[in-house]
Amino acid sequence: MRRGCISLGEVKCDICQRTIPYPERYLAVDEEDGVEAEKEATVHYCVKCALEKGYAHYREMKGEMVLTFFPEPEISLEAETNPEDETKQETEDGQKEDNEKEKE
Repeated sequence: MRRGCISLGEVKCDICQRTIPYPERYLAVDEEDGVEAEKEATVHYCVKCALEKGYAHYREMKGEMVLTFFPEPEISLEAETNPEDETKQETEDGQKEDNEKEKE
């Protein structure tokens, strides 16, 4: 299980051995032999090591790039579960408009 945490300055990255200063984010993952597992030893990753391992990524949310430790959803699943995207379409200049506004 992945847990995104904020360091109190007492946490060390288990990969690069760097002390993670307060208030930097880090990831705690239950792993066994380098693979995510249920309730095994907890491994701590700094942001840099989590990005390299593929446990973290940047995602655009509300016009900003945000760091997330959640698993990246597959594109096909994201399109199926996000009905908002179906009501919007891109215009030639890259802006999105609601289909309902066009109907009026």
